Amino acid sequence: MFLKHSKHGSHAHRDYSHRPHNLPLTDNFGKRSVRTFLDFRHTNSPESLNIKGFPLLCLINLTCVSKVKVVSFLVGLMLMFLIMASYLLMWDRKGLLLSPFPHPFRPVVIMTSTSAEVSLEKSFIDMKMLVKMINSNEQNTSRKVPDEKDLINTDPHFFSVIPRHFLPHIKSPCWYEELSGDTGMDPYKNNRFSLRSKSFKNVCDHMRARFHQNVCNIDGKRFRLRCLPYFYIIGQPKCGTTDLFHRLLMLPELKFNTIKEPHWWTRKRFGYIRFKKGFQERFPIEDYLDLFDLAAINIQVGISGNSSGEHHALEIITGEASASTMWDNQAWSYLHENEEQIEPPFLAQDFIHTVQPDAKIIIMLRDPVERLYSDYLYFTLANKSAEDFHQKAVESVHLFQSCLSKRSLRSCAYNTSLFNIMPVRLTLGMYFVFVLDWLTVFNREQILVLRLEDYAANLKKTIKKVFDFLSVGPLSEQVEVSLTKRPMSNTRRAKDRILGPMLPATRNLLSQFYQPFNSKLASILNKKAFLWSYS
Repeated sequence: MFLKHSKHGSHAHRDYSHRPHNLPLTDNFGKRSVRTFLDFRHTNSPESLNIKGFPLLCLINLTCVSKVKVVSFLVGLMLMFLIMASYLLMWDRKGLLLSPFPHPFRPVVIMTSTSAEVSLEKSFIDMKMLVKMINSNEQNTSRKVPDEKDLINTDPHFFSVIPRHFLPHIKSPCWYEELSGDTGMDPYKNNRFSLRSKSFKNVCDHMRARFHQNVCNIDGKRFRLRCLPYFYIIGQPKCGTTDLFHRLLMLPELKFNTIKEPHWWTRKRFGYIRFKKGFQERFPIEDYLDLFDLAAINIQVGISGNSSGEHHALEIITGEASASTMWDNQAWSYLHENEEQIEPPFLAQDFIHTVQPDAKIIIMLRDPVERLYSDYLYFTLANKSAEDFHQKAVESVHLFQSCLSKRSLRSCAYNTSLFNIMPVRLTLGMYFVFVLDWLTVFNREQILVLRLEDYAANLKKTIKKVFDFLSVGPLSEQVEVSLTKRPMSNTRRAKDRILGPMLPATRNLLSQFYQPFNSKLASILNKKAFLWSYS
C-alpha cells in the first residue's frame, strides 16, 4: 500500500489570518520601504530616542511572536498525538479513528530495491523447494484422452452440424449444408457476433447482398457452402499472435477472414463472454461458421464455373487466432460448479480434433518472464509500477506453491479458483503443460511452435516458416514488401514503456519459477532455444 499523502502535505498552504496587526505587511512593496519590528530607523522618530525603551519594544514584539509559535506547536503536537493514537487503536479495532477503513488492517511493505532483494532472498529458499515440487510432479502431467462417445454426448447438436468428411480438392475444410426456408430469407439476422461487433455487422450486410452466390441447387434442394478454419493460432496472449494474424490477412488466400479472436471454442459456445460477468448467452455453432462465410462465398464462386478464378478460389484459406484456445478451459468449472472437478474432463482441443483431425495449429510463445510483465502492463488499468508487479508476482508464486502441495501440476495449471485469485496470470507461462496436452491429440507435424524473439529478430525468415507450414505462396514481390514493411501490431503503449523494465529481483524470481517448465518444453520440442537462458 502506497502512502497517498506526504506527512508534510498539510502544511503546504498556510493561513496568515492570525498575523499580528502591528507587524508591517508587504502589500505595498516597491511603493515604500518595508519596516520590521527591528527597524528603528523611523523617519518621524526624534533623533534623541531614549535607547532604554528598546528592550521593552523588542520584548513586546517577541512575546507576540512567541505566542503564535507556542499555539502552532501545541496544535501540531495535539494532531500528531491523535493520529498516533488512531493507528494504535487500529490494531485492536481494525479501523482508523479518524477515517473508516473497509478491510482488516494488514501491514504492507513498500518495495524498494533493498526490500525487493530481501524478499527475493526469502522467496529463494521457497523457490528451491517449489522447483523440486514441480519436477517431482512432472510424471503426473500426462492426461487420458476422453472417449469420443462421451465427448459427443456433451453437445449432440454441434456434432450433428459438422460432417465427418469435407469436400475434396478444396484446401479449407468445407461442406454443403442444406438451407431451410427461414435461413434463405436472412441468414445473418440473429447472428450473435454481428449483434456485438459493428465491424462484423458490416461484413454481414455485405454478405447478405451476395448470399445468392453461395447457394447452389443439388437434386432440387438448396444448399450453402460452409467452412471451418483451416488453421488456428491458439496462443499465447502477448506473444505476437495479433501481429502475425494481421500480416497473414495481406495474402490473397487469407484476406477473407473477418474476426481475429472469436473465443468460440473456449467461451462463447458455453454462453460466456467474460467469466466475471457470468453466463450470458450461448453462441451456437451456426454463428461461428458465419465468421467464415465470406471465404465460403468466394470459394463457391470459383466452384460455380468461374474458370478464370477457380484455382485461386479453391486455395482460399480460413483461419482464426483466439489466444485463449491453447489454455483456457475454465468454462467447465462454471458449468459443473456443484461438482468436484479436479481437472477439466474435456479440453478445447478434444472438440477441434474430433471434428477436424487434420487442422493446422500455430503456437507463438515468448520468454514467459517477459510475457507475464507485458500481460500485467496490458491488462492492469491503474497504479502500475515495477514494484507493484514484483509484489503481485511473489504472491502468485506463493499461491501456486500452496496449490501444488495439495494437487497435481495439471490440476493447478487448469484450476479456475487459483486462476481467479492470482493477481497476475502466472500459469499462462507454463507452456509445456498446455503444449503437451495438445500433443496428446494432434501429431507433432500439425503443430508449428514459434518464438516471438525469432519473429521480431528475423520477420522474413519466420514468416516463411508459417507460409511453408500453411502451404501458401510464393508471394508476389509487391505483397512481400508490404508484408515485411507493415508496422508491428499491438505493441507496448507509450505510457507503459515509461514504467521501464521489471525489477532485477522480479526477473530472478520468475526465471527460477519458469526454468523447470522451459526445460521440459525444450525437451518435448527438441529445441534448446525454448530454454530462454539468461547467461
